[in-house]
Amino acid sequence: MKSYNVVVVGGGPGGYVAAIRAAKEGQTVALIEADHVGGTCLNRGCIPSKTLLRHAEVIEDIKAAENWGIHAGELTLSLDKMMARKDQVIKRLRTGIISLLKAGKVDVYQGVGTVQPDKTIMISANENQVIKAHSIILATGSVPFVPSINGMGEVSYHTSDTIFAIKEIPESIVIVGGGFIGVEFACIFQSLGTKVTVIEMADRLLPNEDPDASAALRKALQKKNITLLTRTTVASIGFGKNGKVVHVTDHAGNRDELICSEILMAVGRRPNLSGIADLRLKMTGPFVEVNDYLETSIKGIYAVGDLIGGSQLAHTASAEGSVAALNASGQRIAMNYKVIPRCVYTQPEIASVGLTEEEARKKGYQVKVSMYHHVGNGKALAIDRKDGFTKIIAEEKYGEILGAVLVGPHVTEMISTPAAFMHLEGTIDELASMIYPHPTVSETIMEAAASWLGKGIHS
Repeated sequence: MKSYNVVVVGGGPGGYVAAIRAAKEGQTVALIEADHVGGTCLNRGCIPSKTLLRHAEVIEDIKAAENWGIHAGELTLSLDKMMARKDQVIKRLRTGIISLLKAGKVDVYQGVGTVQPDKTIMISANENQVIKAHSIILATGSVPFVPSINGMGEVSYHTSDTIFAIKEIPESIVIVGGGFIGVEFACIFQSLGTKVTVIEMADRLLPNEDPDASAALRKALQKKNITLLTRTTVASIGFGKNGKVVHVTDHAGNRDELICSEILMAVGRRPNLSGIADLRLKMTGPFVEVNDYLETSIKGIYAVGDLIGGSQLAHTASAEGSVAALNASGQRIAMNYKVIPRCVYTQPEIASVGLTEEEARKKGYQVKVSMYHHVGNGKALAIDRKDGFTKIIAEEKYGEILGAVLVGPHVTEMISTPAAFMHLEGTIDELASMIYPHPTVSETIMEAAASWLGKGIHS
């Protein structure tokens, strides 16, 4: 039986980063992956969706160019070529990860790893193998959550795992779930000419994000003629004369029938517990419970990523994977969740970091908020993306930056600026005094910070 210092179960953004980090710490490392390295993020999530969202952005620009005096002729779409490009991007990145693991001397095992309390792992593949570990990092990720709805067993539907294999552009689609997965797919399909309806049981889209950002997104999606049904639940699904039927009920008890070609279930994800049931780990609801050092209830076994809940973001999983790897290598480092950006790649983009205004007030901070609307920003006007804002949330007495919310073009790149200031414990004075390049949308960060201080020039 081969033995390793660290065995990582799962090769997604939490797992492969953990494996490489542990190897760089001088550990002997094995990585077990049942499917392709890169996990959901690379193969069925972040990367394919952002590739298609880039296509959607180009389609939107071509349509808008008519108003700019640029006439490109009749627009035609090839879903086959779009999907082929998506597959090329995935393949290239997957090959890169494999090369990194090989360069790091990480042994990669293909198969499902079943972990035992004595830290042996059986790998089911063509031939069952058993390996032994001193420390184990669980990074088995998550799978789409599909709620129990009448008719689900009789009508075909997609999840975020299957939608990327779609062969034809649907005439219409009903997306169940108005979180970040649902609204991103709404933008993709709307750009392709599909009639899109989004159903969300909460009172607004992106219910866990800033209300102003949610309102801005709602306005933008409605401009795209996307139908948004909030405070609405799905009672059942079935077949009708003209296609699939989604029966919905709104908050007032009114019922309606939505006819569509396709249904996408995008109500969230649940942890993938396959292969770890024998461990009988302590749980918090459906998630594996860990301490500040990402160690589970069994000493020497760590867990990261979607398996432990939290933000369920790829970069969070990677950060956790790195911390877990260091701890599995003999160090003692706590995971810091204070400054983790959250990004939604819709049109407009939404990015935030730290506390929302509501969260900050609930924690007892004396909060002061400033907001700068992009309608006054030269770059936003030049690129015809003026519908957005930059909001800074800070503690009133000392100017400690508590959070930031950005809506508009490129804000998923821009959010790193306020995040960096928060990481270095910078104040709002320092955020405002930095010199930003002009013309850029990033100048709105300076304007919002200066406005907070009562010193805004263009506010």
